[in-house]
Amino acid sequence: MTPTRTQPRPPRPVPVRPAVTAAVDAAGPQVWDDMTVEVALAVMAGARTGHLLVCDNDDQRTGLVTHAQLTTVRDSAAYTDRLRLRDLSDGGGRSPRPSL
Repeated sequence: MTPTRTQPRPPRPVPVRPAVTAAVDAAGPQVWDDMTVEVALAVMAGARTGHLLVCDNDDQRTGLVTHAQLTTVRDSAAYTDRLRLRDLSDGGGRSPRPSL
């Protein structure tokens, strides 16, 4: 048998990860802003993600909530089981619903 020459394969390009904000804006589980904090945490656990994209009744993205935000709210003294995502604020003036 005669050995054959093979062409070396070109190196595979290293996949470039998009910036975190671009990745968050592009994909993720979407929920409505009338969802309660407890249900949102359950959705996050089921989807195995650390954030949810919040939408209004017209399916327009209005914000984003993270697991850390939701657990902080749930563990606070002011938490009730009726607290909805639209009621949240991160203290920096931003909330899932844009200010009008």
